[in-house]
Amino acid sequence: MLSISISDGSGVLDRYTDFVAPSGEHRTVDVWRPPGYGAATDLRYPVLYMHDGQNLFDPALAYGGVDWGIDEAMLRLIHERGAPGAIIVGVWNSSQRWQDYMPEQALASPEGQAFKPAFIAHSGGAPVSDHYLRFLVEQVKPQVDASYRTLPDQQHTFVMGSSMGGLISLYALEQHPHIFGGAGCLSTHWPAGGDLLVDYMGQHLPPPGRHKLYFDYGTATLDAEYEPYQRRMDGHLQAAGYTRDVDWMTLRFDGAEHNEAAWRVRVDLPLRFLLE
Repeated sequence: MLSISISDGSGVLDRYTDFVAPSGEHRTVDVWRPPGYGAATDLRYPVLYMHDGQNLFDPALAYGGVDWGIDEAMLRLIHERGAPGAIIVGVWNSSQRWQDYMPEQALASPEGQAFKPAFIAHSGGAPVSDHYLRFLVEQVKPQVDASYRTLPDQQHTFVMGSSMGGLISLYALEQHPHIFGGAGCLSTHWPAGGDLLVDYMGQHLPPPGRHKLYFDYGTATLDAEYEPYQRRMDGHLQAAGYTRDVDWMTLRFDGAEHNEAAWRVRVDLPLRFLLE
Protein backbone atom coordinates (compact mmCIF):
# COMPACT_ATOMS: atom_id res chain seq x y z
CA MET A 1 0.00 0.00 0.00
CA LEU A 2 1.30 3.45 -0.96
CA SER A 3 1.35 5.51 2.22
CA ILE A 4 2.75 8.78 0.89
CA SER A 5 3.80 10.39 -2.35
CA ILE A 6 6.02 13.49 -2.24
CA SER A 7 6.74 15.70 -5.24
CA ASP A 8 8.99 18.76 -5.04
CA GLY A 9 9.73 19.41 -8.71
CA SER A 10 12.95 17.40 -8.59
CA GLY A 11 11.33 14.00 -8.73
CA VAL A 12 8.59 12.10 -6.93
CA LEU A 13 9.12 9.91 -3.88
CA ASP A 14 6.59 7.13 -3.25
CA ARG A 15 6.73 5.49 0.18
CA TYR A 16 5.35 2.00 0.78
CA THR A 17 5.01 0.63 4.30
CA ASP A 18 3.33 -2.71 3.68
CA PHE A 19 6.21 -4.92 2.55
CA VAL A 20 6.45 -7.90 4.89
CA ALA A 21 10.02 -9.17 5.24
CA PRO A 22 10.82 -12.86 5.91
CA SER A 23 11.26 -11.97 9.58
CA GLY A 24 7.59 -10.93 9.67
CA GLU A 25 8.44 -7.26 10.11
CA HIS A 26 6.70 -4.65 7.99
CA ARG A 27 9.45 -2.92 6.08
CA THR A 28 9.30 0.48 4.39
CA VAL A 29 10.42 0.86 0.79
CA ASP A 30 10.90 4.22 -0.94
CA VAL A 31 10.70 4.55 -4.73
CA TRP A 32 12.06 7.75 -6.28
CA ARG A 33 11.12 8.66 -9.84
CA PRO A 34 13.16 11.19 -11.86
CA PRO A 35 11.44 14.47 -12.78
CA GLY A 36 10.94 13.46 -16.41
CA TYR A 37 9.14 10.24 -15.52
CA GLY A 38 5.63 11.71 -15.62
CA ALA A 39 6.17 13.56 -18.90
CA ALA A 40 6.70 10.43 -20.99
CA THR A 41 4.38 7.48 -21.31
CA ASP A 42 6.68 4.92 -22.92
CA LEU A 43 10.19 5.68 -21.64
CA ARG A 44 11.59 2.96 -19.36
CA TYR A 45 14.27 3.41 -16.72
CA PRO A 46 17.15 1.50 -15.13
CA VAL A 47 16.65 0.76 -11.43
CA LEU A 48 19.10 1.19 -8.56
CA TYR A 49 18.23 -0.78 -5.41
CA MET A 50 19.78 0.64 -2.25
CA HIS A 51 20.00 -0.55 1.34
CA ASP A 52 19.53 1.57 4.49
CA GLY A 53 16.78 3.38 2.62
CA GLN A 54 15.90 5.81 5.42
CA ASN A 55 19.35 7.40 5.02
CA LEU A 56 18.97 8.33 1.36
CA PHE A 57 16.51 11.19 0.85
CA ASP A 58 15.57 12.99 4.06
CA PRO A 59 17.99 14.33 6.71
CA ALA A 60 15.19 14.19 9.29
CA LEU A 61 15.16 10.39 8.93
CA ALA A 62 18.84 9.77 8.25
CA TYR A 63 21.37 8.56 10.79
CA GLY A 64 23.26 11.54 12.18
CA GLY A 65 20.92 14.02 10.49
CA VAL A 66 22.68 13.87 7.10
CA ASP A 67 21.21 11.96 4.16
CA TRP A 68 23.00 10.71 1.05
CA GLY A 69 21.31 13.25 -1.21
CA ILE A 70 21.02 10.42 -3.72
CA ASP A 71 18.17 12.13 -5.57
CA GLU A 72 20.25 15.28 -5.95
CA ALA A 73 23.19 13.22 -7.19
CA MET A 74 20.95 11.53 -9.76
CA LEU A 75 19.71 14.92 -10.93
CA ARG A 76 23.31 16.05 -11.41
CA LEU A 77 23.97 12.94 -13.49
CA ILE A 78 20.85 13.57 -15.58
CA HIS A 79 21.97 17.14 -16.24
CA GLU A 80 25.55 16.09 -16.96
CA ARG A 81 24.67 13.30 -19.38
CA GLY A 82 21.44 14.62 -20.83
CA ALA A 83 20.00 11.19 -20.00
CA PRO A 84 16.74 10.28 -18.23
CA GLY A 85 18.50 8.85 -15.15
CA ALA A 86 17.27 5.92 -13.08
CA ILE A 87 14.57 4.97 -10.61
CA ILE A 88 15.97 4.61 -7.07
CA VAL A 89 14.50 2.06 -4.67
CA GLY A 90 15.51 2.50 -1.03
CA VAL A 91 14.79 -0.47 1.24
CA TRP A 92 14.79 0.66 4.86
CA ASN A 93 16.87 -1.39 7.26
CA SER A 94 15.45 -3.31 10.20
CA SER A 95 16.32 -4.02 13.82
CA GLN A 96 18.42 -6.96 12.61
CA ARG A 97 20.52 -4.99 10.14
CA TRP A 98 23.76 -6.89 10.74
CA GLN A 99 22.00 -10.23 10.35
CA ASP A 100 20.29 -9.05 7.15
CA TYR A 101 23.49 -7.72 5.58
CA MET A 102 26.17 -10.27 6.60
CA PRO A 103 26.87 -12.67 3.68
CA GLU A 104 25.26 -15.83 5.01
CA GLN A 105 27.08 -18.42 2.93
CA ALA A 106 30.47 -17.02 3.93
CA LEU A 107 29.80 -18.01 7.55
CA ALA A 108 28.25 -21.31 6.46
CA SER A 109 31.52 -22.29 4.76
CA PRO A 110 34.00 -24.52 6.64
CA GLU A 111 36.28 -21.54 7.24
CA GLY A 112 33.41 -19.34 8.36
CA GLN A 113 32.06 -21.77 10.91
CA ALA A 114 34.83 -20.86 13.34
CA PHE A 115 33.89 -17.18 13.14
CA LYS A 116 30.13 -17.66 13.28
CA PRO A 117 29.77 -17.79 17.11
CA ALA A 118 31.53 -14.43 17.45
CA PHE A 119 29.21 -12.92 14.86
CA ILE A 120 26.14 -14.28 16.64
CA ALA A 121 27.37 -12.89 19.96
CA HIS A 122 27.93 -9.47 18.38
CA SER A 123 24.75 -9.20 16.30
CA GLY A 124 22.29 -11.19 18.39
CA GLY A 125 21.70 -13.93 15.85
CA ALA A 126 22.91 -15.84 12.81
CA PRO A 127 23.01 -14.17 9.38
CA VAL A 128 19.73 -14.19 7.44
CA SER A 129 20.96 -12.38 4.34
CA ASP A 130 19.77 -15.12 1.96
CA HIS A 131 16.21 -14.46 3.19
CA TYR A 132 16.74 -10.70 2.86
CA LEU A 133 17.93 -11.07 -0.73
CA ARG A 134 14.99 -13.29 -1.61
CA PHE A 135 12.76 -10.57 -0.20
CA LEU A 136 14.53 -8.07 -2.45
CA VAL A 137 14.45 -10.11 -5.67
CA GLU A 138 11.18 -12.03 -5.19
CA GLN A 139 8.98 -9.40 -3.51
CA VAL A 140 10.35 -5.88 -3.95
CA LYS A 141 11.71 -6.09 -7.50
CA PRO A 142 8.62 -7.76 -9.02
CA GLN A 143 6.34 -5.14 -7.47
CA VAL A 144 8.56 -2.29 -8.65
CA ASP A 145 8.69 -3.76 -12.17
CA ALA A 146 4.91 -4.20 -12.19
CA SER A 147 4.16 -0.71 -10.87
CA TYR A 148 6.73 1.43 -12.70
CA ARG A 149 8.18 1.71 -16.19
CA THR A 150 11.44 -0.10 -15.52
CA LEU A 151 14.06 -1.79 -17.63
CA PRO A 152 13.88 -5.03 -15.64
CA ASP A 153 16.74 -6.92 -17.26
CA GLN A 154 20.07 -7.63 -15.58
CA GLN A 155 21.94 -5.03 -17.65
CA HIS A 156 19.81 -2.22 -16.18
CA THR A 157 19.43 -3.40 -12.57
CA PHE A 158 21.92 -2.29 -9.91
CA VAL A 159 22.43 -2.52 -6.16
CA MET A 160 24.35 -0.22 -3.81
CA GLY A 161 25.05 0.44 -0.16
CA SER A 162 27.68 1.44 2.38
CA SER A 163 29.46 -0.31 5.25
CA MET A 164 27.47 -3.52 5.91
CA GLY A 165 25.33 -2.31 2.99
CA GLY A 166 28.44 -2.59 0.83
CA LEU A 167 28.85 -6.21 1.86
CA ILE A 168 25.26 -7.13 1.07
CA SER A 169 25.47 -5.31 -2.28
CA LEU A 170 28.41 -7.44 -3.41
CA TYR A 171 26.74 -10.55 -1.98
CA ALA A 172 23.53 -9.71 -3.86
CA LEU A 173 25.40 -9.59 -7.16
CA GLU A 174 27.24 -12.83 -6.40
CA GLN A 175 24.12 -14.70 -5.29
CA HIS A 176 21.91 -13.30 -8.05
CA PRO A 177 24.21 -12.45 -10.98
CA HIS A 178 21.33 -12.91 -13.43
CA ILE A 179 19.37 -10.16 -11.61
CA PHE A 180 22.02 -7.50 -10.91
CA GLY A 181 24.36 -6.03 -13.48
CA GLY A 182 26.42 -3.95 -11.09
CA ALA A 183 27.09 -3.25 -7.42
CA GLY A 184 28.28 -0.12 -5.65
CA CYS A 185 30.10 -0.91 -2.38
CA LEU A 186 31.08 2.22 -0.44
CA SER A 187 33.24 1.84 2.69
CA THR A 188 32.65 -1.90 2.65
CA HIS A 189 32.83 -3.22 6.21
CA TRP A 190 35.30 -6.05 5.59
CA PRO A 191 36.26 -6.29 9.30
CA ALA A 192 32.85 -7.93 9.91
CA GLY A 193 34.51 -11.14 8.72
CA GLY A 194 38.11 -10.20 8.05
CA ASP A 195 40.27 -12.03 5.55
CA LEU A 196 38.02 -15.10 5.47
CA LEU A 197 35.10 -12.93 4.33
CA VAL A 198 37.23 -11.15 1.72
CA ASP A 199 38.50 -14.46 0.39
CA TYR A 200 35.05 -16.04 0.27
CA MET A 201 33.63 -13.09 -1.64
CA GLY A 202 36.67 -12.95 -3.90
CA GLN A 203 36.33 -16.63 -4.74
CA HIS A 204 32.64 -16.29 -5.68
CA LEU A 205 32.82 -13.39 -8.10
CA PRO A 206 30.87 -13.90 -11.32
CA PRO A 207 32.99 -14.07 -14.48
CA PRO A 208 34.06 -10.65 -15.78
CA GLY A 209 32.39 -9.07 -18.76
CA ARG A 210 28.73 -8.77 -17.72
CA HIS A 211 28.98 -6.95 -14.37
CA LYS A 212 30.41 -3.78 -12.89
CA LEU A 213 31.82 -3.52 -9.37
CA TYR A 214 32.60 -0.25 -7.60
CA PHE A 215 34.48 -0.12 -4.26
CA ASP A 216 35.84 2.76 -2.22
CA TYR A 217 37.09 3.60 1.26
CA GLY A 218 38.27 6.54 3.33
CA THR A 219 41.19 6.76 5.74
CA ALA A 220 39.60 8.19 8.90
CA THR A 221 37.42 6.83 11.73
CA LEU A 222 36.18 3.29 10.96
CA ASP A 223 37.32 3.53 7.33
CA ALA A 224 40.92 3.64 8.53
CA GLU A 225 40.73 -0.16 8.98
CA TYR A 226 39.65 -0.95 5.42
CA GLU A 227 42.61 -0.52 3.09
CA PRO A 228 44.39 -3.87 3.70
CA TYR A 229 41.14 -5.78 3.18
CA GLN A 230 40.20 -3.82 0.07
CA ARG A 231 43.64 -4.39 -1.42
CA ARG A 232 43.14 -8.10 -0.80
CA MET A 233 39.80 -7.95 -2.62
CA ASP A 234 41.42 -6.01 -5.45
CA GLY A 235 43.82 -8.92 -5.83
CA HIS A 236 40.89 -11.32 -6.19
CA LEU A 237 39.31 -9.06 -8.80
CA GLN A 238 42.53 -8.95 -10.82
CA ALA A 239 42.95 -12.72 -10.56
CA ALA A 240 39.35 -13.22 -11.74
CA GLY A 241 40.05 -11.15 -14.87
CA TYR A 242 38.30 -7.90 -13.99
CA THR A 243 39.79 -4.81 -15.62
CA ARG A 244 40.32 -1.75 -13.44
CA ASP A 245 38.23 1.26 -14.50
CA VAL A 246 36.39 -0.86 -17.07
CA ASP A 247 34.31 -3.38 -15.11
CA TRP A 248 35.84 -2.71 -11.70
CA MET A 249 36.82 0.45 -9.84
CA THR A 250 38.40 0.96 -6.41
CA LEU A 251 38.97 4.49 -5.09
CA ARG A 252 40.70 5.75 -1.93
CA PHE A 253 39.62 9.03 -0.30
CA ASP A 254 42.20 10.53 2.02
CA GLY A 255 40.67 11.93 5.19
CA ALA A 256 37.16 10.63 4.42
CA GLU A 257 35.26 9.34 7.45
CA HIS A 258 32.73 6.55 7.85
CA ASN A 259 29.42 8.40 7.67
CA GLU A 260 26.63 9.60 5.41
CA ALA A 261 28.25 13.00 4.98
CA ALA A 262 31.31 11.35 3.41
CA TRP A 263 29.25 9.09 1.15
CA ARG A 264 27.10 12.04 0.10
CA VAL A 265 30.22 13.86 -1.16
CA ARG A 266 31.31 11.04 -3.47
CA VAL A 267 28.15 9.15 -4.42
CA ASP A 268 28.20 10.74 -7.88
CA LEU A 269 31.19 8.53 -8.74
CA PRO A 270 29.56 5.11 -8.37
CA LEU A 271 26.43 6.44 -10.08
CA ARG A 272 28.46 7.50 -13.12
CA PHE A 273 30.44 4.26 -13.20
CA LEU A 274 27.46 1.94 -12.88
CA LEU A 275 25.06 3.81 -15.15
CA GLU A 276 27.38 4.91 -17.96
